[in-house]
Amino acid sequence: MASWPIVGKPLSDLWSLAPQLEEAANRLFLAAAGVGLGVLQFLVSILVAGFLLANSDQGARVSRKFAIHLFGNMSVEYEALDGGAVRSVTSGILGVALIQSLLAGLGFLVVQLPGAPLWAWLFLIAAVLQVGGALIPAVTYVFATTGTAKAVAFLIWCIVVALMDNVLKPLLLGRGVPVPIVVFLGAIGGFLAVGIIGLFVGPIVLSVRYKLFLAWLDEDIELAPDAA
Repeated sequence: MASWPIVGKPLSDLWSLAPQLEEAANRLFLAAAGVGLGVLQFLVSILVAGFLLANSDQGARVSRKFAIHLFGNMSVEYEALDGGAVRSVTSGILGVALIQSLLAGLGFLVVQLPGAPLWAWLFLIAAVLQVGGALIPAVTYVFATTGTAKAVAFLIWCIVVALMDNVLKPLLLGRGVPVPIVVFLGAIGGFLAVGIIGLFVGPIVLSVRYKLFLAWLDEDIELAPDAA
C-alpha cells in the first residue's frame, strides 16, 4: 500500500494506526455503555422507590419482622442504623448533586448558554452517577462563543462548583449516624464495586458488619488474671 502513488503513504500511515484507534474506540464504547447502564439503573431505582413508598407501611412491617429474626433484641438498633445510612447517602450524594446542579444552572443562565435547563439536567444526572468532567463541554462552548474575560470567569465558577463535591460530600455523608466514617467508606466502596446501587447497599452492609464486629468484641470472654 505504501508504494501506491499519491494516496499510498497516507493510507499506509492510517492503516498502521488501526490497532490504536480500535482500542480507543472500544474504551469509548465501554465508557458510554457504563454511563448508559448507570442512567438506566437510576431511572429504575426511582420507579422502585416510588412503588416502595406507596406501600411503605406494609414494607416497614416486613422489614421489622425480618430484622427481628436476624438480630433479635438488637433489631431496633440495626433497623435505625440502616435507615440512617440510607438517609445519609441520600443527602450526601443526591443532595450534593442537586446543590451543584442548581449552582451550575445559575452559571449557565448568567453566560446565556443555549438550553441552560437541559445542560443543568444533564449535569445533575452526571453528578448523581459520579461522572467527572461533566462541565467540560459547557466550558468549551463558552470559550468558543464568548469573550475571554467572560469565559475565564465561567471557568472559575465551574471549578468552584466541581470542587464543592469534595467539601460537601464528606460533611453530609454519615451525618446523623453513629458511624459516619463507615458510611462514607461504604458508599465509596459500594459505588466502585457495583455502581450507583452500591452507594446505598455498601453503607448498609458495612455499617451492620461493623456493629456486629463491635458486638463480637464486647462478648464476655475469660481473661487471664494478669490481663484482667
